[in-house]
Amino acid sequence: MAIFEKLAKDAVASSDIEKSLFDQFSVKRGLRNADFSGVLVGLTTIGDVEGYDKVDGKLIPKEGKLFYRGVELKELAKGFQSAGRHGFEETAYLLLSGQLPSVEQLNAFTAELELERHLPPFFSKNMILSLRGRDIMNMLARSVLGLYTADEKAEDLSPENLIQQSISLIAKFPVIVAYSYFGMRHSYQKKSLVIRHPQPHLSTAENFLYMLKGDNYTKLEADLLDLSLVIHAEHGGGNNSSFTTRVVSSAQTDTYSAIAAALGSLKGGLHGGANLKVMDMMENIKANVKDWRNEKEIKAYLQKILKKEAFDNTGKIYGIGHAIYTNSDPRAVLLKEKAEALAIEKGRLDEFHLYAAIERLAPQVFYEFKGANAKVICANVDFYSGFVYDCLEIPKEIYTPIFAVSRIAGWCAHRIEEVTFSSRRIIRPAYKNVSERIDYTELDNR
Repeated sequence: MAIFEKLAKDAVASSDIEKSLFDQFSVKRGLRNADFSGVLVGLTTIGDVEGYDKVDGKLIPKEGKLFYRGVELKELAKGFQSAGRHGFEETAYLLLSGQLPSVEQLNAFTAELELERHLPPFFSKNMILSLRGRDIMNMLARSVLGLYTADEKAEDLSPENLIQQSISLIAKFPVIVAYSYFGMRHSYQKKSLVIRHPQPHLSTAENFLYMLKGDNYTKLEADLLDLSLVIHAEHGGGNNSSFTTRVVSSAQTDTYSAIAAALGSLKGGLHGGANLKVMDMMENIKANVKDWRNEKEIKAYLQKILKKEAFDNTGKIYGIGHAIYTNSDPRAVLLKEKAEALAIEKGRLDEFHLYAAIERLAPQVFYEFKGANAKVICANVDFYSGFVYDCLEIPKEIYTPIFAVSRIAGWCAHRIEEVTFSSRRIIRPAYKNVSERIDYTELDNR
C-alpha cells in the first residue's frame, strides 16, 4: 500500500545520521574503540576472553585463551575428556556457582537436571506442537515466556530461586528445541511427527541426540556434541546476547523475560547464525574448486571472494577472523582436534582437509589483499562447528538453537551476577540527539 511505502521511505530518511557526527561527538559505534576493541562497560567474574595484549596502546597478537570462572577452557576439556566423561554438566555447574563441583555435587546437580527435563503438563501439546512456527529460535523464545506462567515464583529474585530457574531452563532447552523442530517439520515439511521423551542417566548431549535420532548415534558423535556445548557455553559479558541478558536483568525483570531477550539477540545472523554462512560458503567453494588438494586453486578462489567476485559478493570469508582472537581461537582449536576423527568415521576426510587448507590459506590471502596493516586473523569457532553438526546429521534449522542450548548456562550465570552483585545499577547509556528543532504546524497548514 502507498501509505506503507511512504512511511518506510520517511522512516529510513529520518533514521540516517551523518557518519562524521559520530567522530565529532566521540561516539563509539557498536561500543567499539578506534582499535576495534570493546568499550569497557562492566566487571564480571564469569568468563574471560584473551586474544591479544595491549602494550603502549597497541594490540599485540597472541594465542587465544578462554577462561570459565578462571579455569582455562583447554584445561577444562582435557580434564573431562581424559576421564572419559561428558563435561557440559560440570561446565554449567562451574559457571553458575564459580566452583568446580565435587563428585557428590556433580551427581546431585546432574540428578536435578534429569528431573527438570520434563516439561509441565500439556506444555508440549499446547505451547509447542499446537502453536507451531517456521523458526525454532522464535518457538524457543515463546516457550521460555510460556514457562513463566507455569512458575509460581517467576518474579522471585532470591539467589536460591534464580538457581532453581537456571537449572530448569538448562535442562528444558534441549527438549524444547527437539520438540519444536519436529513440530515445524511435521507442519511445514509434511514429515512424520516424532516425540521421544528424555531418558534418565543420559548426558545432555546424549539426550539431545536421542531425541533427534533415537539410538542411532555413536559415542564419538555424543562426545563431539558435548564438546560443542562446552565451548559455546560462555564467552564473556561483552558478546551481544550476554550483554542483552545483563541489560534486561539490570532492570530487575524476571528470568524468563531476560532469557527471551537473549534469544532474540542470538537469533541475529551477525551473532548466532554465523556457522550457517560458513556452510553456505563452503558449499559454494566445493562446487567451484575442482581439485580440493590444489592450494593454488583454493587461494585463487578465496581471492575472488575477497574481491567480491564470488559467493555472495560481500568480500567476506566467513568463519575467518574474530573481534578479539588474533593468532588462534581456542574453541576452534579444540573442535578441530576432534572433528578430524569424526570426519574419518563419516568418510569425509577429504572435506575436512579442504577446511584445514582454507583455515591455513585464508589469512595469507587476506594479508596479501589488505596490505601490511591488515588485522591479524584466524579461524573462529563457527568455521568448524557447522561441519561438525553436518557430520552429526543435525538439521540446519537447529544450528543456532544448539548455540542457545549451550549458552543458556552462561546467560543464567550473567543474570545472577547482574541481579545480585552489591554494586548493581540499571544499565542506562546515553544517546545524543542530533536532530534539528522544528516548530509545530497546525494540521490544516501542513
